[in-house]
Amino acid sequence: MLAAPRLFFIIPVLNESPNIPRLMSHLEELRASLDGQFECRILFVDDGSTDDTSGQIMRHRGSLSVEVLKHQSNRGPGAAFGTGFAQVHSLLNESDWVVTLEGDNTSRIQTLRQMLVRRLEGFDVVLASPYAYGGGISHTSLLRILLSHIANTLVKELLGIRGILTMSSFFRLYNAPIVKRLQDRYGPTILESAGFESMVELLAKLIRVQATISEVAMPLDGSQRLGKSKMKLMRTIRGYLRVFWLSRKWT
Repeated sequence: MLAAPRLFFIIPVLNESPNIPRLMSHLEELRASLDGQFECRILFVDDGSTDDTSGQIMRHRGSLSVEVLKHQSNRGPGAAFGTGFAQVHSLLNESDWVVTLEGDNTSRIQTLRQMLVRRLEGFDVVLASPYAYGGGISHTSLLRILLSHIANTLVKELLGIRGILTMSSFFRLYNAPIVKRLQDRYGPTILESAGFESMVELLAKLIRVQATISEVAMPLDGSQRLGKSKMKLMRTIRGYLRVFWLSRKWT
């Protein structure tokens, strides 16, 4: 009997102690629902937390296969994702998949079931999109939503990206071959950007390696997060502009 393909989760966390119990519960429910289809392996990258985030993860891991990697200081979500990608570099088989998502419960984990269905259509990457029809953003300030739309439009124009609605969401599903293709071209960590703009960088690089990309609608509910968002909007927009300058050297 062939072993089930593996589903590797890469989740950056920074001072998410209050959010961990609910997140682990959702991951356990998902693992149970995928039993026999995938073997789930969950990799947290603790990006310099000063609270009990790592301790909470280990106390609530239950029957989950969990590993925690730690940065001694806060380096940014892009650096955390880079650490995660490098960690799975030598582990991936052709039939495996990689999931990236937020650690603050704003990624609606139930949406992953729809994303896994979409993969059967042959896509390399599936994005969870609050901008797709049926998605939406709630319990977030109107100013942040407006600035997010402006930044989204700006980035698409600067990088010449067409046909994709969401640029910066962490919540994505990648097949192992496309991750390996990125790593072969850009190195095991894949990413150069350390901040939230890293997801835009990754999307631009996916397009450069000719990945096939689809989107699934996801409602993004800010009320699911305990505590404040770690994203500083103007800093992230400056990071987007830096990605534009970096992109000129990517092949």
